[in-house]
Amino acid sequence: MKIIHCADIHLDSKMSANLTKEKARERKTELLTTFQNMVTYGAEQGVAAIIIAGDLFDTKNVSATARNVVKDLIQGHPKIAFYYLQGNHDEGSFTSGLSELPENLHLFGNNWTSYELSGTENTSGKGVAVTGVELTPENSGSIYNTLSLDVDQCNIVVLHGQESEYSARDKAEIIHLTALKNKGIDYLALGHIHSYKKERLDARGVYCYPGCLEGRGFDECGEHGFVMLDIDELTGTIDSTFIPFASRKLYTIPVDITGCESTTDILERMRTETAGKGYPEKSLIKYELVGKIDVESEKDIDFLLHQCNHLFYFVKIKDSSAYLVDYAAFAKDKSLKGEFIRTVMGREDLSEEDKATVIHYGLQALAGEEILDA
Repeated sequence: MKIIHCADIHLDSKMSANLTKEKARERKTELLTTFQNMVTYGAEQGVAAIIIAGDLFDTKNVSATARNVVKDLIQGHPKIAFYYLQGNHDEGSFTSGLSELPENLHLFGNNWTSYELSGTENTSGKGVAVTGVELTPENSGSIYNTLSLDVDQCNIVVLHGQESEYSARDKAEIIHLTALKNKGIDYLALGHIHSYKKERLDARGVYCYPGCLEGRGFDECGEHGFVMLDIDELTGTIDSTFIPFASRKLYTIPVDITGCESTTDILERMRTETAGKGYPEKSLIKYELVGKIDVESEKDIDFLLHQCNHLFYFVKIKDSSAYLVDYAAFAKDKSLKGEFIRTVMGREDLSEEDKATVIHYGLQALAGEEILDA
């Protein structure tokens, strides 16, 4: 038996933190398309169920398009059982907007709910049960004591929240792992963390976050997708495999610009960091400039961005570099520049880094240049 475990799809996410309005709309559509493609892939692979461990949607105001596409996907695949546990972003918005729930859509409430999947025809085989509960501030402190599983079954438990070895009363986002040990869990299907993670829960079972299906920002770089469970119904053994599935990837690329004297030098360093590294053209890239350059060096972020924009689907440049000031070189300089630098050097209310930045922009102003990145 095959089962897909996914979470944190965040359909209808605005995607506007980094992108233009046009690209944000496109990425919003791509999230929905990727979810659609995952369901299609599951059908082709003959999965018996798809577990959605929270945050299928990003907002309570679900668009008609997203609602209808998801509903039609579920209804259009009657041989797949969909187990949907709502997360902190869902707020019941999808189900409340439906006049009638599809027969193959199964929900969870504030108490443990279990569903039996059709097992093997061999009577010596193990049944498979999916059990879950939506954590709330009211039940988060007591719900673990009420979990009762048939230890002779293959047990999948679904929760949405942040893992912790310790309890946190009245905090619904915390999942108390210690309280779930030795309960007969074979696979703890979790949602909330946006990167893939699989660890052992106890001697019998594991817990797993599949991560989000698509990275939405540069805090979600790396591979994204879902987990495919392959269950041996005779023994109850579960093999799980992470399936990369995102339509686009996000990368943060550090670029050390130490020693660069001009924008051209910096551009060459950026090109060196990406050349031949296999970054797909459809990727979203953030170059992060690091290191230290001389205070009189020239650096134009707008020009750099213009030179790189066409290389990838989206490009962002974050300047985390700092300026170096050779104070000894200006100690006896009698020019206006020297006097300005000594004045700034004498300020006790500024850090060394702030002094270097002030001096850089001051020298630009003294030279009559336009200050572009202040």
